[in-house]
Amino acid sequence: MENMINEKESSGKNNFIHQQIEKELQEGKNQGRVHTRFPPEPNGYLHIGHAKSICLNFGTAEKYGGLCNLRFDDTNPEKEDVEYVDSIMEDVHWLGFDWGDRLYYASDYFGKLYEFAVKLIQEGKAYVDDQDAETISSQKGTPTRPGIESPYRSRSIAENLDLFERMKNGEFEEGSRVLRARIDMASPNMHMRDPILYRILKTPHHRTGDQWVIYPMYDFAHGQCDFWEGITHSICTLEFEVHRPLYDWFIDQLTEDNYRPRQIEFARLNLSYTVMSKRKLLELVKNNYVKGWDDPRMPTISGLRRRGYTPESIRNFAERIGVTKVDGMIDVTLLEHSVREHLNKTSHRVMGVLDPLKVVITNFPEGVTEELEAINNPEELEAGTRLVPFSRELYIEREDFMENPPSKFFRLAPGREVRLRYAYFITCNEVVKDASGEITELRCTYDPASKGGNSPDGRKVKATLHWVSAPHAVESEVRLYDRLFTVEDLFVEKERDFKEFLNPDSLVVLPKCYLEPSVKGAPALTHYQFERLGYFNVDPDSTPEKPVFNRTVQLKDTWAKEKNR
Repeated sequence: MENMINEKESSGKNNFIHQQIEKELQEGKNQGRVHTRFPPEPNGYLHIGHAKSICLNFGTAEKYGGLCNLRFDDTNPEKEDVEYVDSIMEDVHWLGFDWGDRLYYASDYFGKLYEFAVKLIQEGKAYVDDQDAETISSQKGTPTRPGIESPYRSRSIAENLDLFERMKNGEFEEGSRVLRARIDMASPNMHMRDPILYRILKTPHHRTGDQWVIYPMYDFAHGQCDFWEGITHSICTLEFEVHRPLYDWFIDQLTEDNYRPRQIEFARLNLSYTVMSKRKLLELVKNNYVKGWDDPRMPTISGLRRRGYTPESIRNFAERIGVTKVDGMIDVTLLEHSVREHLNKTSHRVMGVLDPLKVVITNFPEGVTEELEAINNPEELEAGTRLVPFSRELYIEREDFMENPPSKFFRLAPGREVRLRYAYFITCNEVVKDASGEITELRCTYDPASKGGNSPDGRKVKATLHWVSAPHAVESEVRLYDRLFTVEDLFVEKERDFKEFLNPDSLVVLPKCYLEPSVKGAPALTHYQFERLGYFNVDPDSTPEKPVFNRTVQLKDTWAKEKNR
């Protein structure tokens, strides 16, 4: 815990990106403007790594009184879908950010990008190549060996203009031609070796339909979109650092103005026990290893939301981990700590029994219900109290009773007295079993003088149990979620199929649990702390007849202890 607190304190200092921005503001660069953007590709659902980028881009704009655009870099119609667009907008809003009237798409600029490509051809800086992608790739060379120039690199400007227009008009088959920039096949930066600008794709686009059959490459599109939108700081992850010279080259060809968006790279989020690859997450969804993008075991923002994570906890996590230029692994327990910390302050406490064992209070009158006062949240006293029904028949957790307990077991046992939370002291007098020897019921007596869990004669008990009244209990399904993978660093195991490390116990469904009646009718995503059990929330699958609850996180981190046993 101490390390976490220190990390939070240090994150209050300016990160290296903010230090650079403040230096530029002092120098009067960009007329004092700070304008960022979050530019997702709509080819999947956003995950916790994207949440870090969202918080950084929108948070930076907020900090300096600037603006942040949401722009979908939708240049590949084969992998993109309106479903992803809608989910991304929902996720950004849920995290607490808003782009105002600054919603853009790379497809908004398809016309301007085409005109820019024509300009490059006219200036002798782009050419149509008839070679296939495999051949072009083989000619790229290596970082220490120059590439081989295409035999079509010397085509005339007129021929290139004619071929490119015919590509646009759909006269050629997919894969038969591409448009490439003419830069430097001997450059030590592989991305500068005549990169592909346009390819033929006869796939309808989710926004432009059949209007285009050629589409710009991501590298060609995103820098110019930044320029046209007035972006001052293009904040991206470290893998794009080697793309920066190409990004700048395109802008240099586009304009002679002094204004340039500045690309700044930071280390992406790597989280233990977690896959962050969109391709691998899509594989899990498509092949039914999980129950959709919003499966609570997924690291997607929608999955975390359904599991019970709060936007505040994710934003606090993003602040804690900070921003660096060095790749590293963040322990998932820090994310879990962030949600525990927030839910501890905000969630109402309730009692629930996941593995019920019936208790009959033999000296409590039949047909009588007593209402006992319980605190909703000791961390937030203004949350008030609620009334919990108490009756002759109760449920307790099966693991809270042992017929032949070891010396350090202090919970209920034959002849032993324990406290029921908010209620009374009870003593177990009789154990009832079925024909197979399974314990089906405990018969106990209660001390009427110990109401509220205090004994007037000052006697002490060593255990307090949670419970629910059997006739008033809400029968529910409870889903216990755990980490999706058993390996801390999946990159270390990159030579093996990542699915080999799926955790077979990542989901345990308990079909018949009992909860106190205060949870009845709670809307989806309502958070609770089940006393002694963990933090839970109402799943969207819930119905009035059968509520469903997800375990968000346990009260304490037990994974490390269990793993090292």
